[in-house]
Amino acid sequence: MEKRKRGNQVILRLNDDEKYILDAKCKNAEYRSKNDYLRHLILYGYTYFVDYSELHDYNINLSRISKSLNQIAARINSTGNIYQEDMKEIKELMKQVWRTHESMLSKQPYRKH
Repeated sequence: MEKRKRGNQVILRLNDDEKYILDAKCKNAEYRSKNDYLRHLILYGYTYFVDYSELHDYNINLSRISKSLNQIAARINSTGNIYQEDMKEIKELMKQVWRTHESMLSKQPYRKH
């Protein structure tokens, strides 16, 4: 048997709730194994995982809104007229921008300065 880099074994007993939490945290943190996750906790005292899916959705929404605004701007530039319906649509799109922005900010962790 080859000599292991880490020869000390630690046995940890958990109840069902603790095991569930450990499994969930390991999965969310995307470590290769529970050993890697626990070793990181021991060495650094914390782990963190950044979920960028919310930011991705935020960017998709802003891109969609931007395209709509560009279409309105192109219509105004080509006709030289600003239509009431265009102004109404622009106001609604800006409300969507702010709702998206506020939603994104509300999901950020609170940091005390």
